[in-house]
Amino acid sequence: MNQEQPAALVTGVGGQDGSYLTEFLLAKGYRVHGMTPSGATSLPLDPRVAMHHGDLGEGSNLIEILDRVAPTEIYNLGAQSHVQLSFELPVYTGLVTGLGALKLLEAVRQYQNRTGRQVKFYQASSSEMFGKARQSPQNEETPFHPRSPYACAKVYAYWQTINYREAYGMFACNGILFNHESPRRGEAFVTRKITRAATRIKLGLAHELHLGNLDARRDWGFAGDFVEAMWLMLQQPRPDDYVVATGENHSVRDFLDEVFGYLDLDWTQYVKIDARFYRPAEVDALQGDSTKVRRILNWQPRVTFRNLARMMTDADMKLAEQELAHSS
Repeated sequence: MNQEQPAALVTGVGGQDGSYLTEFLLAKGYRVHGMTPSGATSLPLDPRVAMHHGDLGEGSNLIEILDRVAPTEIYNLGAQSHVQLSFELPVYTGLVTGLGALKLLEAVRQYQNRTGRQVKFYQASSSEMFGKARQSPQNEETPFHPRSPYACAKVYAYWQTINYREAYGMFACNGILFNHESPRRGEAFVTRKITRAATRIKLGLAHELHLGNLDARRDWGFAGDFVEAMWLMLQQPRPDDYVVATGENHSVRDFLDEVFGYLDLDWTQYVKIDARFYRPAEVDALQGDSTKVRRILNWQPRVTFRNLARMMTDADMKLAEQELAHSS
């Protein structure tokens, strides 16, 4: 093993953020190790990524994984991250998303004490923690008001990260990321659900799209931009917490306008409001103030809202064309 080469362990490596972060770190010359409960991923990863079977909810082999990897940096992206699903699986969400972060922090603390090696730790926090925030836009000082089991679990993980930083001197950072999307976003998330359905409607493969609250407003950016901010946090001389956002917010209607308009379609002819997709407690609007991350880390988003919608639509059009070809 080359001691000079940085090594990163990425939990939740099989998701959207994990795949973009992996590509970013490999380009920086890292040894990259990924961890998922099954040891497999839903998205294709570079064969240079060494995979490990580890479950944040169960957590019994985390120290063993740390010993094998000898990480210089850990990016904890692993979570049950679907907000709507967290209402259906609140205990599981709390176990993986909340307690899972604590189990990993404690494993890192023990590893550092035993080996004398410093490990820099990134915790994937979420704008959903702000929930029903009275202040807009939200920044690092905005009080949390979580409105879902997922958001509550993320708040727990956020404060545990700060507690381990303050109590044990660990280099532990929270990245409070606002919504970030891409063609790799899971199809259960509203942006990808829209681009997937719209392209299929355009080709005659589908005829309608069922959605919930069209008035919800979010600060949407590109996941490929946001993973750079994660890395930059761990390159600083001191650990800290940062809001990462575009500073704009748009409604679900705005996203529909962009996607269906790009395809020369009128979304009002196809979208059906479905009560099943309303949350028991709604988050009406989130908008991030990323002044701190722009000033200290010199980070800024590159992909605009419109270009993000078109990027996702173009990618899903290719999938729809393949589906059409196979069905004919």
